[in-house]
Amino acid sequence: MDPRKMELHNFIQKAPGLTQMSRRAILRAAGCGTGLLGLQSVLAGADGVDALAPKTPMFQARAKRVIFLFMHGGPSSIDTFDPKPYLDANDGKPLPIKQPLSFSNKTGGLMKSPWTFKNCGQSGLPISNLLPNIRECADDLCVVRSMVGEGVDHGAALLQTFTGTFTFTRPSFGSWVLYGLGSENRNLPGYITIKPALSHGGSKNWASGFLPGSVAGTAIGHAGMQVNEIQKEPIEYLASQGLTREQQRYELDMIQAINRKHQELWKTDDELETRIQSFEMAFRMQAEAAKVFDVSGESEATKKLYGLDDPKTADFGWQCLLARRLAEKDVRFIQCTHSYKWDQHSDLFNKHNENAAEVDKPIAGLLKDLKARGLLKDTLVIWSGEFGRTPISESGNGRDHNPYGYSLFMAGGGTKPGFAYGSTDEFGYHAAENRMHIHDFHATVLALMGMDHLKLTYRYSGRDFRLTDTAGEVHRGIFA
Repeated sequence: MDPRKMELHNFIQKAPGLTQMSRRAILRAAGCGTGLLGLQSVLAGADGVDALAPKTPMFQARAKRVIFLFMHGGPSSIDTFDPKPYLDANDGKPLPIKQPLSFSNKTGGLMKSPWTFKNCGQSGLPISNLLPNIRECADDLCVVRSMVGEGVDHGAALLQTFTGTFTFTRPSFGSWVLYGLGSENRNLPGYITIKPALSHGGSKNWASGFLPGSVAGTAIGHAGMQVNEIQKEPIEYLASQGLTREQQRYELDMIQAINRKHQELWKTDDELETRIQSFEMAFRMQAEAAKVFDVSGESEATKKLYGLDDPKTADFGWQCLLARRLAEKDVRFIQCTHSYKWDQHSDLFNKHNENAAEVDKPIAGLLKDLKARGLLKDTLVIWSGEFGRTPISESGNGRDHNPYGYSLFMAGGGTKPGFAYGSTDEFGYHAAENRMHIHDFHATVLALMGMDHLKLTYRYSGRDFRLTDTAGEVHRGIFA
């Protein structure tokens, strides 16, 4: 039978009568039922509300979107952006303070950096020769040297970095941003994470938690996949499976009609609303997403800028180039992950050199490309690991985890360029000046995007929740 001649109403069952319904179903369907009253406070705003609709910022925004470059494993701050002359002068000597809680018990004496620092650009921002290409972008960087978290192990540190807590399951950072601002492009997901790690919290790091499911991150492959595998089908089921577009539209209309009919009865089913929206998004994506993920049309000069011509840099270069293309399409939150390589408990010099060689050129290429296209001014680029590494040695030539004082950098998005903010103690162990806890970091990024972290809330389980929980202070000292 020609599917176009099939009557849609034949496939839609009538809602069951009250005599056919269970006691629980009656309570859910009854407008004044106590069950529904209890659910309304939990699911407020979920029924029929489009969580992805563009929203006006609470105040003037400096940044419209975020590109988060995540260095999974924890790069060493004192070997990249936080020089410590004290370590040079006291290499091998005992740590003169009580050592805080550590991940390993194999730690030794103080260990100087095996890399040299240079004051770079007109700003004179000190950066080590571990990152020679990023050095060229020094005048665009805002380095925060005083980051603080509580997670000593990777799992806790990642979850706190991306959800604000490691003791409960909470919505991810990107989901809160998307929930607060909505999406400017309805043909692409508003939150995309490229090659995310499946370990150390896995999908919890980009999940929507109790927020509407439509603001969850969309994963493009995962850390264990090669780029050529991902390019075949960046998002599962994105490619048409033999049906024409007209047939797909008809099929979708049938499914959505059934869903909407069902939703009339179960008016508080936010999961169903998410499913309805996801079907529509999937259909719209077929026309635009394939073009965005295809980087083959980029000029040879652009591909070389990102390092796609070198097997060593091609993987992360593809991630960064894709991030720029997604930013051009107004995707709100984009994450690239270099995973899981920066955890050097031993052989720090060789392994950090290998890691940096894979990301240094692509990151510099991304910053230069965004700037040349006029995108850097309203795109906030963040480079960070889940923590830093200790100033004392481990296994003789490595460093342990250090969440007590570490560095990240931001660029663009209204941050102060060519600037170092905060400091650690003379050893590089603890944040000493302008201490920026992860809650403060989240509050500050939200402020750059025009949102008050105290007012960006969602009512769940009887109380209002926010990304920064009951803490968080905006550090306006990094604002341009």
